[in-house]
Amino acid sequence: MKAAALVMTGALALSACASADGGSDAKDKTINIVGFAVPEAGNKAAAVEFNKTDAGKDVKFSGAYGPSGDQSRKVVDTKGKDTDYVVFSLEPDMTRLVDAGLVEESWNQGANKGIVSSSVAVIATEKGNPLGIKDWSDLTRPDVKIVTPDPASSGSAKWNVLALYTYAKSTGATEAQADAFLKKVFANVSTWAASGREATESFKKGVGNVLLTYENEAILAKQNGEDLDYVVPDHTFKIENPGAVLKDSVPVAKDWLDFILSDEGQLAFVSKGFRPISDVDISGVKVEGANDPSNPFPPVKDLSTAADLGGWSAINKEWFGKDGQKLRFDKLYAEATKK
Repeated sequence: MKAAALVMTGALALSACASADGGSDAKDKTINIVGFAVPEAGNKAAAVEFNKTDAGKDVKFSGAYGPSGDQSRKVVDTKGKDTDYVVFSLEPDMTRLVDAGLVEESWNQGANKGIVSSSVAVIATEKGNPLGIKDWSDLTRPDVKIVTPDPASSGSAKWNVLALYTYAKSTGATEAQADAFLKKVFANVSTWAASGREATESFKKGVGNVLLTYENEAILAKQNGEDLDYVVPDHTFKIENPGAVLKDSVPVAKDWLDFILSDEGQLAFVSKGFRPISDVDISGVKVEGANDPSNPFPPVKDLSTAADLGGWSAINKEWFGKDGQKLRFDKLYAEATKK
């Protein structure tokens, strides 16, 4: 069986080596992916393995990656044209497609609740951690200059904000004290990037000295030879990324989603630094770039989740507005950055 290797076709696209098929046959064997930038490496690794299966033989991939919110809105604006499979940073970006009639309402009814990849929020530092960063409390120090994505466009930014908030609450802070902590951190942000990937790229170019990011992003950067380290604080936030096929997707897209959720698919994502969403056995698996490749995902002592905060409907209602709404994040941001 011939495996197709994935290659980049432009800054935001991926495709597998094409078979000789043409016409509608080739179209039925092409899965068009639209998603946020972070899982691209996981998708590429999984696609190589998928091509080795009967269902994935000769399947090609084409896709676009960018900020989660922007990608979600783009799929709605184009009515799902040239889109078979979507993967976003967080649930509300998928809900937008459900509301538009593009994704089935039952997308999150399976055992995995619609989640295809998982990680945790971490703090990336310059090589050797010269500032001695240990946890979120260090981010209020005057010598800290933070790079983080912007919640206006990026889902990963919202995970970061919630990690900061739940950390403050875990210390016994009142709501007012938690707000004060967040404002101090926001005042130290030197760059609000459009996406989690753009934040990582900015940090790699020497912008700031601390990066708020996904654990898998830090691991992938190290796999790619970047000189950085990362800290998993004792308290952090669980990141859960949803994926789904569109109602009008090519049939093989459903096979692709099933494969991602399989042990083989999850192991492909593990190889790129994602924590598995299933109980797949990863003992003996080494993940290069992790702090300890032989024990890449040590348990977090205190891990908060979106469910702890009432789910994403409640979170967005309190924190992240749309269409010009100014909710808790916007107000704290405005107060932290006013001159």
